[in-house]
Amino acid sequence: MNSSAPSAEPGTATAVDGAADRRVRADAQRNIDALLTAAAEVFAECGVDAPVRDITKKAGVGTGTLYRHYPQRSDLVAAVYRHEVDACADAAARFAEEYEPVEALVRWLERLQGFFATKRGLASALHSGDPAYENLPAHFRGRFVPALSALLDAAAEAGQIRKDVRPDELLHAVAQISMAAPMLDEGYVDRMTRLLVDGLRYSG
Repeated sequence: MNSSAPSAEPGTATAVDGAADRRVRADAQRNIDALLTAAAEVFAECGVDAPVRDITKKAGVGTGTLYRHYPQRSDLVAAVYRHEVDACADAAARFAEEYEPVEALVRWLERLQGFFATKRGLASALHSGDPAYENLPAHFRGRFVPALSALLDAAAEAGQIRKDVRPDELLHAVAQISMAAPMLDEGYVDRMTRLLVDGLRYSG
C-alpha cells in the first residue's frame, strides 16, 4: 500500500512563491516611491537636514523602512535628486506629444524652472564632496541634454525657432535665471523664460 501523500501539481509552489515575491517587490517599490516623494517635498520646504521623522510621517512608513533603503542621509538626497531629474526629463516627451513644438518647449522650460527652484537647498549638499553625489552631474546631463535637444530640434524643424541653439547653454541659462529668482520679484523667472524663447525665435 502506498501511504505517501499526493504530490503538489507541478509548478504550483513556484507560482505561489513567484506571486509572493512580486507582492513583496511591489510593496517595497511603493515604499520607495512614497519616501522619495515625501523627501522631495520636505527637502523643498525645510532643506536636506530636515528631521527623518518628518519624511517618514509624510510617506506613511516607519523609520526602519527608510534606513533599510537609504542607510545614509546622502543616499536619500542622491536618490531624491535622481528621481526628480528623471521625472522632469520624462515630461519632455509627454509635452512633445500633447503640444505643438514651440509650446512643448516653453512648457518644459517652465517645468525645468520648477526643478531648479526646488533644488536650491540641495546646492551645498551636492557640492560637499560626498561620494554619494559623484555621479549626479553626469545623470543630470545625461537626461536633460537629450530631452532638451529633442524639443529644440522639433521646434527648429517646424521653423518656429532658430537652429543654432545649444541645449547645454540653454540649460545653464535657465538654471541661472531660476537661482536668481529669490532675490527678485515673483514673476521674474516666467518673464525671463518667455524672453529667452522670444530670443530663440529671432533668426538674426
